[in-house]
Amino acid sequence: MIFHDREEAGRLLAAKLEAYRDDPSGIILALPRGGVAIGYELSLALHLPLDIFITRKLGAPGNPEYAIGALSETGAVYLNPDAVEAFHFSRTEFDALVGAAREEISRRQRLYRNGLPLVEIAGRTVILVDDGMATGATFFATLEAISELSPRRLVAAIPVAPRENVSSLRKRVNDLVILATPEPFIAVGHHYHSFTQVDDAQVLDYLNAAKQSRAA
Repeated sequence: MIFHDREEAGRLLAAKLEAYRDDPSGIILALPRGGVAIGYELSLALHLPLDIFITRKLGAPGNPEYAIGALSETGAVYLNPDAVEAFHFSRTEFDALVGAAREEISRRQRLYRNGLPLVEIAGRTVILVDDGMATGATFFATLEAISELSPRRLVAAIPVAPRENVSSLRKRVNDLVILATPEPFIAVGHHYHSFTQVDDAQVLDYLNAAKQSRAA
């Protein structure tokens, strides 16, 4: 399956999540930046509020695009065991990675939320969305962090992900919607005709537009 862009992928996901439409306890949490475009379409279709959950990838030393793990805004750390075994790095290198991730999380909290804390999660139906999954480090770290905040129900919604991640995802959520699990999996961007980078200004535009739609 090839999606035209993130907005189309979001609309297709929304069609699979109709059971959560108008859920009084429901909230959509999107992983910035790309996931916010997906979350915006879900917010419009399901009539649910949209917010963000900030998690930063920990890139391997010398190969920053390869995730050895991730750090969530609540402080939860997820490490990819295979990646950690493949890359031999020191405690100093690891601490530097975590420190840089923490600084970027703080920057995004100030920019995207005006420094306000994460919304209340306990007792709510949380739909966590992103524009795709590769190693899964960022998404798994986020699931662990949200689970510790006692949601009533945790739902994962992803347009495309490697088939080998499906069973691990199912163990961590109450409901899972994935539109495509290609084999072999190459990269998330290979499954979109348009996969341009989402910048900070666009994230703010999506969040503001979702709020305005809810208010209307």
